[in-house]
Amino acid sequence: VQLQASGGGLVQTGGSLRLTCAASGLTFRLYYMAWFRQAPGKEREFVCTITRSGSRTNYGDSVKGRFTISRDNAKSMVYLQMNRLKPEDTAVYYCAADRTIITTTQFNPRAYAYWGQGTQVTVSS
Repeated sequence: VQLQASGGGLVQTGGSLRLTCAASGLTFRLYYMAWFRQAPGKEREFVCTITRSGSRTNYGDSVKGRFTISRDNAKSMVYLQMNRLKPEDTAVYYCAADRTIITTTQFNPRAYAYWGQGTQVTVSS
């Protein structure tokens, strides 16, 4: 299984970025997908998750209303559209996958079996 995250970069406060995670080596439509992020010196933080069909999403409070997760099962891709970015959004962003996520475990990075390598997002003030 391989998850390849891309799309990070440097953006000014209020700007937008779109992250992409390309999955291979798995039956993508059977996996819950999520984005986490980790800033220097901090624990890995839940950003959002999406169900296998894409019918339901869930977001961390800090990104709710600004970020949107989506997926394309035909292309084995998951996306994170990030709008109205803030300096506190600066982090390495990781995509993650697992087949058996439930409501109570979706926020826990240990619940996810597969991880991408991360892509750096830096928001300047």
